[in-house]
Amino acid sequence: MRTFFSSTFINKEMLNEAGIEHPIKLEYYKLINEDEMIKQEKAKFGISIVKTEYQKEEVKIENKKIQYVSNDEKKIEEILNILKENEVTPVAVDDILSDFSKKMILL
Repeated sequence: MRTFFSSTFINKEMLNEAGIEHPIKLEYYKLINEDEMIKQEKAKFGISIVKTEYQKEEVKIENKKIQYVSNDEKKIEEILNILKENEVTPVAVDDILSDFSKKMILL
């Protein structure tokens, strides 16, 4: 099951510096894995990020889902807050979570 956590638009100044003239929205979701998954000793919570680019003639959507991140719901919400504050996109989330795990944030 996926529940909405938060959303943000990427800072316009940052987009301009990168030569991007259209708005980009990021949405962050908390994933709650089904009970049968928990029985297999996998993490109960995961995350999903959806990036929507509102270009002139089309809307491009990119998303990334990571099913098993932690059993601690508060940790997942902390991670989602950090991802939102830093405007982390689907492309970068794997590297960010890897850094978190090295720093023991996921435990």
